[in-house]
Amino acid sequence: MNQPTMNNSGASDIRMRVNDLEVCLTGSNEKIIKGISFELQAGKIFALVGESGSGKSVTSMAAMRLLPDALKITAGAVEAMGVDLFNLSEARMQEVRGRKVAMIFQNAMTALNPVQTVGQQVAETLKLHTALRNSSLRARVVELFTEVGIPEPDSRFNFYPHELSGGQQQRIMIAMALACEPEVLIADEPTTALDVTIQEQVLDLIQELTRTRQLAVLLITHDMGVVRHVADEVAVMYHGEIIERASVHEFFHNPQQEYSKRLIDALPDLSKFHHERSQEPLLTVEGVKVHFPIRQGVLQRVVDYTRAVDGVSLTIGRAETYALVGESGSGKSTLGRAILNLEEIAGGEVRFKGQAVQGISRSEMLPLRKKIQVIFQNPFSSMNPRLTIGEIISEGMISLGLGLTASEREAKTASLLERVQLTSEFSRRYPHELSGGQLQRVAIARALAVEPELIICDEPTSALDVSIRAEVLDLLQELQREFGVSYLFITHDLSIVPTLAHHVGVMQSGKIVEQGSAEQILTNPQHPYTKALLASVPRVDED
Repeated sequence: MNQPTMNNSGASDIRMRVNDLEVCLTGSNEKIIKGISFELQAGKIFALVGESGSGKSVTSMAAMRLLPDALKITAGAVEAMGVDLFNLSEARMQEVRGRKVAMIFQNAMTALNPVQTVGQQVAETLKLHTALRNSSLRARVVELFTEVGIPEPDSRFNFYPHELSGGQQQRIMIAMALACEPEVLIADEPTTALDVTIQEQVLDLIQELTRTRQLAVLLITHDMGVVRHVADEVAVMYHGEIIERASVHEFFHNPQQEYSKRLIDALPDLSKFHHERSQEPLLTVEGVKVHFPIRQGVLQRVVDYTRAVDGVSLTIGRAETYALVGESGSGKSTLGRAILNLEEIAGGEVRFKGQAVQGISRSEMLPLRKKIQVIFQNPFSSMNPRLTIGEIISEGMISLGLGLTASEREAKTASLLERVQLTSEFSRRYPHELSGGQLQRVAIARALAVEPELIICDEPTSALDVSIRAEVLDLLQELQREFGVSYLFITHDLSIVPTLAHHVGVMQSGKIVEQGSAEQILTNPQHPYTKALLASVPRVDED
């Protein structure tokens, strides 16, 4: 264990110390976390990286004493500001959470209360730990919303979580964590759902707070570009153990472990591009508009419309990938739902293989459901928690009438799980028993189950670590070569576009402001917004 360093005042600058932490499955001696130790220092960002399921999030939950009943702490200690957290009563621990030690959870949608406005939820944290009330309380919440990049922060105070995009929900979680100016911040994938420009703002904000408030930060992430951009020190977790620990400069220039080298080598090659293909159109989108009414007053009369999608046109050929990039809230996911006929369009037309998608009956749409599948952005909210993984994957085969027997469905489910790097044993588990990355792979397997011709991929790799992300991207390309499947790939991660896409469309405020080949857009962008997006991408080769 390293000895604590001393600041000018002579006091230790270690805000949190994790010492020989061990976590096991309840009722079993199977170790999930195997005696890990590290310290969080004031003014420093400590990054914990590793594959999905390696124990990163379990470590953070154990430190906050928030483990589910299925897991238990069997050894070790966690100290925060010199206080042993494991010896505190639950009442005392509640005073520590939020006030002294705050946490940004990985999944904003499941962490936020769906029946409270986001403003109320952030205000609740402030009311619990500060003397702010009434107008001053609301003013502080609006100020926090502004800090983390929420548009129109005053009006967003009264929004419910489902009325915000995934990226905006994540920003609410960050505002909630920062509300009481904690001394230790545990950030579990804080930028997973954020587009690159907001990610840059949030990372810069965390860095600034780390310096100005002498905040001690534990950053859990799978994005090596983020690690390179903000971290001071890196620890690599593998199967519940820390196998390597080094300064960020040393780690990227001279990794010691083969696993660490694989993590770095799994990053996308930004110098290789797919060649454009001239194929017959599979999907044609012409001038599509999706408008949502804005209602006011007691009678909730429509006073205006939010133009979420405002005249978008694009074409996807057979066996092609069209990447749709842009900021959170720009209309990307709404366009995807419109193509699936899950959102009513106010104008324009969507045609699949020449057939209009809008205005047809449910029975006419059913055959198209087999041909057009979707991988949703949030795997937790898109799966039935009462079904096993096997039942979730086979559900589409049954409802869309593939005509397979029970044994054939079981065999196909096992094969699909193996194709997305999971074992057939996962078919007996429930969604809450899987990590975010594992669940995202299940979502990909479910989409492939009915052998579609087009898959709308809404941030399908956002929850995956770099090595699994590389495997999934390779898998998607392999399936494209083997079956000729096409993808509309919605993403905020521009680093994966060269690996996957033939064409790119850049979306801003409901419009496509620039589109062309992946090489053209990424090497010679013309629109100022595209240039700003590319400039915001964190890179591992920067100093």
